[in-house]
Amino acid sequence: MGTTQLEAVQEPKYWHLKTVLIDALDSEFEVGEILPNERDLAARFGVARATLRQALEQLELEGRLQRRRGVGTTVAPPRMGISVGPSANDWPGAGRDAWHTIGCVEAVAPAAVAALLGTASDEAVHTLHRERVMQGQPVATELLYVPTASVPELSPMLTPANHAPAVLRELHALELEGEDRAVELGSARAEDAKHLDRLPGAPVLVVTTRYFAQGRVAAASVATYRADTCRLTFGDSGDLEVTHHQSDSRRAS
Repeated sequence: MGTTQLEAVQEPKYWHLKTVLIDALDSEFEVGEILPNERDLAARFGVARATLRQALEQLELEGRLQRRRGVGTTVAPPRMGISVGPSANDWPGAGRDAWHTIGCVEAVAPAAVAALLGTASDEAVHTLHRERVMQGQPVATELLYVPTASVPELSPMLTPANHAPAVLRELHALELEGEDRAVELGSARAEDAKHLDRLPGAPVLVVTTRYFAQGRVAAASVATYRADTCRLTFGDSGDLEVTHHQSDSRRAS
């Protein structure tokens, strides 16, 4: 039998360079150490800067490198596992929920979110902005959308300070019937990048969750995680788990 087309495809230059860079990271650099600039690295490995940039972007996506504003590209520390999000069959903001609410507004949701919620395209929903911080560093930002139909007893006399707590309190009064999640790779929007201390367009992991009550979608969450520091896993219980880099002085492994 002849050689298949897949076997005949050559490995991209940047992919081979990535392997070489990993060896260098493991043997020559400490965690947190700043890498030489792209011009010097390209000269050292005898590759074009475009090829080098592709390899560096892949290593950032895999969590081996971090690109920091005003600092440059540094060697990322090892990861440690932590539990995130509400436990199975629990509302956001309940139980051991580790998210911190930044604010809440009532506004028309994006068309994609309206489709998730099953609301009219021009219908205003309560939008809670929340964030997740670990060891003093932001690792995720979230927009939680709650239709007015899910919180009909909400007082019309709300202040900015009590808007979010009131929405969550009314939401928790409903019996949660189930939830589903989807995860996809994306690029950080300008607003998300600002909150996550990343550059716009940086790789992120987007987790979309729908919460069901009274036979319909009662709320939807769109959470954006830093792809360079987070790895999402689903345990046997269905809980969502995130691992992020632990700051220490150990050599990258």
